[in-house]
Amino acid sequence: MASAVAQKTSGPPRPLPRPPGRRRKGTAPRRLPYLLIAPAVLLMLGFIAYPVLSVFYYSAQHYNPTKPWRNGFAGWENFTAIFTEDTHFWGTLAFSLKWVSVEVSLQLLFGLALALIVNQTFVGRSLGRALVFSPWAVSGVLTSAIWVLLYNSQTGITRYLADVGIGEYGTSLLSDTGTVFWAAIVADLWRGVPFFAILILADLQSIPKDLYEAAEVDGASRIRQFVHITLPHLKDAIILSTLLRAVWEFNNVDLLYTLTGGGPAGETTTLPLYIAHTSVEGRDFGYASALTTVAFVILLFFSMVYLRLSKFGGETK
Repeated sequence: MASAVAQKTSGPPRPLPRPPGRRRKGTAPRRLPYLLIAPAVLLMLGFIAYPVLSVFYYSAQHYNPTKPWRNGFAGWENFTAIFTEDTHFWGTLAFSLKWVSVEVSLQLLFGLALALIVNQTFVGRSLGRALVFSPWAVSGVLTSAIWVLLYNSQTGITRYLADVGIGEYGTSLLSDTGTVFWAAIVADLWRGVPFFAILILADLQSIPKDLYEAAEVDGASRIRQFVHITLPHLKDAIILSTLLRAVWEFNNVDLLYTLTGGGPAGETTTLPLYIAHTSVEGRDFGYASALTTVAFVILLFFSMVYLRLSKFGGETK
């Protein structure tokens, strides 16, 4: 008996048993952040993750409400048809790449120029900035409506140009295969340039003035200051805005759909516009989902390669 008591009293002291019904201190505060972000996580799962997963699911299905006898599991058939049988896929993809390249390059060029201008001090600068940035607040559909009126052959700019001897009366820029591309480019530039101007202007104002003052003391010209001070500081802003705008322009549907409808003769049909025609007008949701999956993979691959090659977030030399 004495030895048993000695065994119980020897060794390190054991913690006292917790009273029933009492929680450990600090448990509730640790759970509070998860409870606060839970609604946002549920909304993201419902409005982002579920539609994306649904597209992946339907891409492996034959799903056309007008042909219910053909609906069912398709496996890789939709993807095989895209790369081997679809005569529109490669043409629309090529036009999408052309559209994105031209649009993003011109928007970056004009956006940078506008940002440099409105970054200067002049009378009425606030009003000038508001006017420059105002097109960004206009929706794509309304932008299309404005430019459809401007391109109207009877009441638009071509009518006034014909009055001064430039061009002919009745010329419709959106109906001619030789002019429709650049007409759509100009309309989208009007809306897209302010996006670059806003982001670049915000980054311009973060550059220390001391750098320019020191460069002027050293005798550096404005061009050398722009190349060696301004551009290196704008590197990340330009990379990020270019990537975002490239993705948005690739997925541009609203402006082109309401401006040209993909015509004339399919001259302005991008891949997303072709997907919209396939799903909305053709009711072939399975094949449209497969096209969307392919577009998603293309954009994901492009984003990864672009960020890798541009060294986004790296140190500026």
